[in-house]
Amino acid sequence: MTAAVTFRARVRLVLAVLILALVPTTPTLVAPTRADAADTRSPQGETGRRGAEVVAVTQVAERQVDLSVRSTALGGRTVKVRLLTPDGWNPADRRQHWPTFWLLHGCCGDYTSWTAMTDVAETDSLRNVLVVMPEAGWNGWYSDWWNHGEGGDPAWETFHTVELRHLLERDWGAGRDRVVAGLSMGGQGALLYAARHPNMFKATAAYSGSAHPLLNDESVNRILGLFAGQGNDPLRVWGDPVAQRRIWQAHDPFHLAKRLKSLPVYLSCGDGTAGPLDKPGAVSALEADFNRQNHALAAELKRVGAKHLTTHLYGAGTHTWRYWERELHASLPMLLGALGVKG
Repeated sequence: MTAAVTFRARVRLVLAVLILALVPTTPTLVAPTRADAADTRSPQGETGRRGAEVVAVTQVAERQVDLSVRSTALGGRTVKVRLLTPDGWNPADRRQHWPTFWLLHGCCGDYTSWTAMTDVAETDSLRNVLVVMPEAGWNGWYSDWWNHGEGGDPAWETFHTVELRHLLERDWGAGRDRVVAGLSMGGQGALLYAARHPNMFKATAAYSGSAHPLLNDESVNRILGLFAGQGNDPLRVWGDPVAQRRIWQAHDPFHLAKRLKSLPVYLSCGDGTAGPLDKPGAVSALEADFNRQNHALAAELKRVGAKHLTTHLYGAGTHTWRYWERELHASLPMLLGALGVKG
């Protein structure tokens, strides 16, 4: 309770589908019919409320398509999902399904971050997979928010792992062989989704991820500070770190280590000091904290008998894109290997 109280004191202070500008070589995209859109069966065959539907499609670049998705889990709001499509991708061909790589953005970013800040769209080894880069909110934390016990909007985890997964596999050529990776907040999301949804992902990678937010008071206060971004009540996300301890532990990769022990896992992080890709004198307290968290998770994974753990806790380096781009490339052989795709 002390951590939450201290932080709160600080807070007071401180588709019908439209294709636009299709390039000549891009396959024709066919919109789902109304009957398809109204199909509310989950991937497990359960019937529930109407989930997600694509309401618009935009071709933003060669092999890059943005879907505007209206989501029940997000209170009926419409958010974007960027697809980096494989060569020969044609969603009208319902017989064809591609290995799928979910690539998650970090806090303060969005669904465009990976294509804007890295060379992911020019990476030849990704021309045989469907890369899914979903919106996850400025600080959504890949979670169904507690909202003081009320639940509801936003439910990012449900949107991604149920609604969007079903939509992509039904209408947009996504296969059931999947891996997931992400940076920072998205690194935590990649670990959480792999752990909390057994058999959904064949491998996971986290770059400078929040790997153990319950490590100590500093880590708790720091993530609460991130939860409070844009004027948000930080207790809406997972609740109080003491009173709602079970919720916090259920979203802490360290406490889910046993669920990750059979998967290929890639962890990388710097120590927050200036490294080879930084300007002289650069420091990052956030990276230093996440470095300690990743060391703790790596040790816990080894303790519980993790079979396929790769760590690159590379020492000097801050919380910046040049490292995440490098680590994406370093982890691709493992991720693509899990999909059975040659790099």
